[in-house]
Amino acid sequence: MPPDDCLFCTLVREGDHVHASNGFVAIRDIAPKAPTHLLVLPERHVDTFREVEAFPDEEAAQMLRFVAETAARAGLEDYRVLVNVGPGAGQTVFHLHWHVLGGTGLERFE
Repeated sequence: MPPDDCLFCTLVREGDHVHASNGFVAIRDIAPKAPTHLLVLPERHVDTFREVEAFPDEEAAQMLRFVAETAARAGLEDYRVLVNVGPGAGQTVFHLHWHVLGGTGLERFE
């Protein structure tokens, strides 16, 4: 059961989605770290990537396909996909999400 105050659960329900399909949505990051910075969220609340086993195999595969579709729809040919797992890695919202970053300046993350 998701927490009542989960920001991303609210955005799944009420946010401005740039792409939505098969139980996943994509939104723009409000503090972008690249010219294109999208977040991919499962509609279902899962706290972190550590809990990815909560998804049946086909749904987990669909999540990866959705990430790729989101990048393609954004017109990204070269991009980075990132998941922060836990506060020590920079996860600040505990609803599983993927960062899709594209555009210039990605080399600064190397």
